[in-house]
Amino acid sequence: MYFGKKIVVVMPAYNAAKTVAKTVDEVHQQGIVDQMILVDDKSRDDTVAVASKLLGVSVHVHEKNKGYGGNQKTCYRLALEAGADIVIMLHPDYQYTPKLIPAIASIIANGLHPCVLGSRILGGYSLKGGMPQWKYVANRFLTFVENLLLGAKLSEYHTGYRGFSREILETLDLSTNSDDFIFDNEMLAQILWHGYTIGEVSCPTKYFPEASSINFRRSVKYGFGCLSVGLQYRLAKMGLWRPKMFTSRQVPAPGGTSSGSP
Repeated sequence: MYFGKKIVVVMPAYNAAKTVAKTVDEVHQQGIVDQMILVDDKSRDDTVAVASKLLGVSVHVHEKNKGYGGNQKTCYRLALEAGADIVIMLHPDYQYTPKLIPAIASIIANGLHPCVLGSRILGGYSLKGGMPQWKYVANRFLTFVENLLLGAKLSEYHTGYRGFSREILETLDLSTNSDDFIFDNEMLAQILWHGYTIGEVSCPTKYFPEASSINFRRSVKYGFGCLSVGLQYRLAKMGLWRPKMFTSRQVPAPGGTSSGSP
């Protein structure tokens, strides 16, 4: 608990057997997490066997691979069913440090921002942590264009370390989003569409063989997907097109904070 709010960490897992124990141990060290939920997306290694032995981790296994976005959809559904007030998505490959969990939870719990991202760009941690040069250049270009299209000022849109209030997760219709990596980008666009603010904290990151990463071909596909999401958002704002991901929910967001469709 933190400020009377239940903190749930969700971990979308795929072939994380070598790193999940270290990740979970460091989550425990933070002392504020009430529950950890790991969703295994049909890993080919011993992720499920290793995670099932770890204290405080609820393991859910997909019978078939649903993709990174599909995995997150399950993560957030299970977290809400568990009564989470704040949900923090952390990869179990130990690329992102769990030591930032208290900072992310604090920003959300204190009502400063309902969504917080762990940014690899702030503080210059991306290249220091081993991010390939081509990925860094692509990150900076996509972020610049997306900020123009979405009207935001984020340092990056592509981090896998994210925290959300329950209100946001109950407001967004994630079912319309992709089951692939572009899910992350679509979700941020939806958050901005509904008028929520997004905070950022500087996040050290590590690149090593066990850390998950997509290859060049899928990175190119993801990049074009990001540009497409930004363009759809801008056209929707101009009233020229209304993609399903930017339609209002029928049920108002709890507390009435959401602004709905502009």
